[in-house]
Amino acid sequence: MSGSSASLIYPDWPAPDQVRAVITTRQGGVSAGSFASNNLALHVGDDPQAVAANRADLSRLLGLSAEPQWLEQVHGIKVVEAQSDGLVRTADGCITQQVGLACVVMTADCLPILLCDRAGTQVAAVHAGWRSLAGGIVREALSQFSCSMDEVLVYLGPAISQSQFEVGIDVLEGFFETALSPEHCDAISAAFRPSLSKPMKYYADLYQLARAELNEVGVSQVFGGNFCTFEDEERFYSYRRNGETGRMASAIWLI
Repeated sequence: MSGSSASLIYPDWPAPDQVRAVITTRQGGVSAGSFASNNLALHVGDDPQAVAANRADLSRLLGLSAEPQWLEQVHGIKVVEAQSDGLVRTADGCITQQVGLACVVMTADCLPILLCDRAGTQVAAVHAGWRSLAGGIVREALSQFSCSMDEVLVYLGPAISQSQFEVGIDVLEGFFETALSPEHCDAISAAFRPSLSKPMKYYADLYQLARAELNEVGVSQVFGGNFCTFEDEERFYSYRRNGETGRMASAIWLI
């Protein structure tokens, strides 16, 4: 399944038939004001009843047999085993082999990364802001896959584009500090464009940084990465654009 609708994006990638994935947009829910209309996050100041209604509608629409694994995301590198007990876990990624249990991450500029194995037995979702990405969350998620890295498929969901993501030199240094090789350093450097008007400022490409990490560890089947949450206000929430705003959800599960 691939393509999109008014309120959902279906990743265009060659995932096996037993893998399902979907990314929500800001459209199609009941939230109001700054959160209009399909906010899935409880921590941003939205009416909890509206969020609950949006989450319930998503579960019904996807036909999930269990409550999705929602996370309290803290910009770290912890990846947990998803559970169907309805508890929210503190982590920035989750992974499962359980049929009908969706791994979910929420974003509004950070990069959502969806992963599966080619055999269709394991799926994961990762919330990759720059801190998590630099810290090694992609490596942490991949370390929990039981297959070889050439059997992993990855989809990069909606994130802020390089032209809108101005950062300081601390971000550049953060990625260099955890680089795995000189070649990885070169790929990291290529993902940062110096500002022409602001000293020590750069424009960072989250998509390219994720690809650099994935390629370095042997994952070559990488898809997506052609969105900008900041520029597409009709479809996406953007924290950098609006400050007070909602969150989209990126979900992946097995059937």
